[in-house]
Amino acid sequence: MPKARTKNGSRGARQGALTGTMGVALLGTKFMGRAHSIAWANAPKFFDLPLQIDKAWVAGRSDADTHEFGRRWGWRASTIDWREAIVHPAVQLVDVATPNHVHREMALAALDANRHVACEKPLAGTIKDAREMRDAARRAAKRGVRTFVWFNYRRAPAVALAHALVAQGRIGRVFHIRAAYLQDWGGASTPLVWRFQGNVAGSGAHGDLNAHIIDMARFITGEEVTEVVGALEETFIKERAVVGEAKGRRAKIMGTSTVDDCVLFLARMSGGAVASFESTRLATGNKNRNCIEINGERGAIRFNFERMNELEFWDDTVAPELRGWTTILCTDSAHAYAQNYWPAGHLIGYEHGFISQAADITRVLGGAAAEIAIPDFEDAWKTQCVLEAAIRSARRRRPIAISEVE
Repeated sequence: MPKARTKNGSRGARQGALTGTMGVALLGTKFMGRAHSIAWANAPKFFDLPLQIDKAWVAGRSDADTHEFGRRWGWRASTIDWREAIVHPAVQLVDVATPNHVHREMALAALDANRHVACEKPLAGTIKDAREMRDAARRAAKRGVRTFVWFNYRRAPAVALAHALVAQGRIGRVFHIRAAYLQDWGGASTPLVWRFQGNVAGSGAHGDLNAHIIDMARFITGEEVTEVVGALEETFIKERAVVGEAKGRRAKIMGTSTVDDCVLFLARMSGGAVASFESTRLATGNKNRNCIEINGERGAIRFNFERMNELEFWDDTVAPELRGWTTILCTDSAHAYAQNYWPAGHLIGYEHGFISQAADITRVLGGAAAEIAIPDFEDAWKTQCVLEAAIRSARRRRPIAISEVE
């Protein structure tokens, strides 16, 4: 399969590459902390990398919990002072896997200390914070400091194949992009965790889930969103039980959910395509249905992460009696990353997207090329602008051009 197109600076060899060992400081010990720990531990087992990976430091909020996390997941040192970790001489890369509201502070401190930064998505909880992070990354880039963002679904071999098929012109001019990220875990019984607190998360399903499908649409098609034509925001569950409620209380303590439960919006793309995006945590029956369908003049593609090893392809150029959806099992050695894992037909899972991205980050910092384009802060800023335009459109009830928020 031909190499994917590249659009920003996180791809190729570069002067000032690291040599020998790359020390990583992980900030965050919850869901993403576990996923990233697996990635850093396993990337050198599956990939031949130009650098050795040293899992040097992990930082969390609770001393005992962070120490136990470090022991269990193989980090050499642990601390509740993340600033201690990022300036340690053994650390060259800071991996930010925390809630959104502290992305800015941590990333800026790491860049100021001349550490490379890999940050979870969305880039930030607010457009203001994201802009500051983008500007800091621009300044740091002049000193040879790199940034990366964990849009892990780009690493699915099926998504990489979709990107390549569009680049090869196999579906021709793109007419429609139809994307949805559907989950069902956010019902009324779910407590008021940080993801439902606007001052921590920034937004709800919108920033958490729409961020992924916006990035995936941009990546696969090579087109940018130019305008959000209209949007709808809804919070179905207004109050949730407060986390950490004392046992024995007769009445639950309830708190207000200050984020969206779902956001839907329509958009125009730079190449003339029209697009729809939907994110929700209340789509009963959908556990992690991250799906996209792209219709073009010569064919179509569709992907559903709940069947992440498969890509469906429609070739409209063949004889009418042969037209139909073809399911491609993307586990052959010809598919991106697949040759590093198992024999054809032996499926990979959620964690492998993170492993592949950790490998690509290590390649780039070691002076080699990533297999598939990695978003940096500049790239992720474009997705953040679309998120902001959509929420403004929903609240102001009018179209919002991306140029209004850039």
